[in-house]
Amino acid sequence: MKKIAFSLLAVVAAVVVVLVAQKRPHEISVLPLPVSVQASGDEFKLSASTGFLAEGAGEAGRIAADLEAEFAARTGLEFTEPQQEGKNILFVLEDGDENGSEAYHISVTKDQVVVKAEAPAGLYYAGRTLGQLLFQQGHSWVLPTCEIADAPRFAYRGVMLDVTRHFFTVEDVKRFIDRIADLKLNTLHLHLTDDQGWRIEIKSWPELTAVGAACEVGEGDGGFYTQEEFKEIVRYAAEHYVTVIPEVDMPGHTNAALVSYAELNADGKKKEPYRGIKVGFSTLDTRKEATYRFVDDVVREISALYPAEYFHVGGDESRVTEEEDYIYFMNRVKPIVNKYGKKLIGWEEVANAAVSSGDVIQIWKDRQNIDLAFSKGAKVLISPAEHAYLDMQYDSTSRIGLHWKGYVELDRAYNWDPAEVANVEGDEQIFGVESALWTETVENFDDISYLTFPRLAGHAEIGWSPRESRDWDGYTKRLVRYAPRLEAAGVAFYRSPLIEWN
Repeated sequence: MKKIAFSLLAVVAAVVVVLVAQKRPHEISVLPLPVSVQASGDEFKLSASTGFLAEGAGEAGRIAADLEAEFAARTGLEFTEPQQEGKNILFVLEDGDENGSEAYHISVTKDQVVVKAEAPAGLYYAGRTLGQLLFQQGHSWVLPTCEIADAPRFAYRGVMLDVTRHFFTVEDVKRFIDRIADLKLNTLHLHLTDDQGWRIEIKSWPELTAVGAACEVGEGDGGFYTQEEFKEIVRYAAEHYVTVIPEVDMPGHTNAALVSYAELNADGKKKEPYRGIKVGFSTLDTRKEATYRFVDDVVREISALYPAEYFHVGGDESRVTEEEDYIYFMNRVKPIVNKYGKKLIGWEEVANAAVSSGDVIQIWKDRQNIDLAFSKGAKVLISPAEHAYLDMQYDSTSRIGLHWKGYVELDRAYNWDPAEVANVEGDEQIFGVESALWTETVENFDDISYLTFPRLAGHAEIGWSPRESRDWDGYTKRLVRYAPRLEAAGVAFYRSPLIEWN
């Protein structure tokens, strides 16, 4: 009898353990890491009658419909008209979130999912989070019950794509936007002009694309975006709450312009097309009035194509421009940018000019330019090459990439902080964080994928998540859980040996 009683007790104990285990909170994994997550150990089960609803029309309704389409594609469920008392997912816009337009709150119970935000961007980012929470349990698709409150650390979280060394089509850029938006990055900086090619139509200077767009690094044919194509990129990005900021690099990195128009050269002669990767050999003639007519037309035409408040003037590595001429040039360009309703962003060398409050200096190499920018009232955009340049090789075996700033494995890409780079206590003087993909060795979308992902996920977390919450071990676990999203999107990402992917 004692043996029977003991056996029954063991069975009961085992059943209790199983039941407790079933109620254990599902491990919630989101990239970038939210501010606050509380799991409650149950599930919201999707069915064909699950409704994706929005209070009011407009953007909230579109975001709900887009999430419905995404979930239908992933689950195979054919969502029908929602039942009045069914288990629904509700998107609500409401005023009063002190954390700003990108903040959101998600409440998942067994019976419903409620998403709240002050602005559509917050609802959109909540949708990105729900996409990561969805998982298959047996034959069912479920969301773990939880409460998530979230908001970004920095208002500007960007990535630069160089389309000059190698040109990428509108469709490639759209695919890139899909992926960066899924990581809650909100800015795409397009590097549109350089020595190798001019990639944006300027109707008042047609030779820029007729001649200057015709080559790239190596043997390719180059290419360019018409103004209508550029507006299509801007439109598509806006649907994903991504702002496009164009860069026209000057006065250096301008050989493609000098190939196109002799009057921009000091000697009045056209330059030869360039297919190499050396930098610092070209410059506009900063003392010719023709140069400023050119700049005015370029800024005027491009500024009319997009709504963002910033225009990037480049300004880096202008090594054959005398310092006095460089400063003179930038001091004349800044008012042109302002005249067309834009504020100035420039690479760190621009800090030597008469920048002021409202201007942004993008730091990539020399820390002394941070102090110089601060002394003039400008803010800094943090893009340290040794951490944030996506064109750096992972290690000596990387199939493409450069390593002039060393190898940048996933740990080096993740284990740094913008405030430490800027040597400040708080974030007030930091405009934001931006990764940069230069494309000397990048020829197609698989190349973009290989160098960008998954490093960009770490940069996204640096820009979004609270500094004190981030840690390498937790990040790597979440990265493993995020990898299937990259696989499903056909992203040929780098499988670092530092990560236990299986």
